[in-house]
Amino acid sequence: MSVLRADAITGGLPPRPGPPDQGDWPGRIYQRLLERRIVLASGHLDGETATVLCAQLLTLDAEGDGPVRLELQGLDAELPPALTVMGVLDVLRVPVTGYVAGQLSGAAIGVLAACTHRLAYPSAVLSLAEPRLNLDGTATEVSTQQEQVAAMLDTLYIRLAEVTGREVDEIRADARRGRFFTVDEAVSYGLIEAQATAEARRPAGPRR
Repeated sequence: MSVLRADAITGGLPPRPGPPDQGDWPGRIYQRLLERRIVLASGHLDGETATVLCAQLLTLDAEGDGPVRLELQGLDAELPPALTVMGVLDVLRVPVTGYVAGQLSGAAIGVLAACTHRLAYPSAVLSLAEPRLNLDGTATEVSTQQEQVAAMLDTLYIRLAEVTGREVDEIRADARRGRFFTVDEAVSYGLIEAQATAEARRPAGPRR
């Protein structure tokens, strides 16, 4: 899976003076999306890219009252960065609609859960699985890290339980099994509200 670079998720660095650089066309496209209040997140969400994603969301929240569309395309995420983005989504004034494309996996499912509205494109697949973690250090350090990870997982599973209306233990058991959902199955489970349609792609209404 490709790594999402900071310059990719932000749509590039601030515009350069002088004639546009034809080699920078991806950055210009990302910038045009941002101008339309569309944020694109794809690939792997780590600490650096989570910081940039949060900056984008906070900027759009500060610049206007219109809804934001958050495109989650083939996204997976490490647990701490995902919780960071979830925290920012929780405090935004504007509604954010998450759209799932490709496979959404790992802790990235928590980012979706923190959105005001949750939709998925017809071919999307959602993976509810325990995030992969690499712990190292002394035995004491690893034990402390395990306690921290357990607390973070509880935060993730509690949010998923709130969104789906299911018990935390059921969410935890399904994550340990590594359960996959088609769009219809994700709707039934409560992870998303509906399949994305042309009508659904219109701006979302205000947060209730």
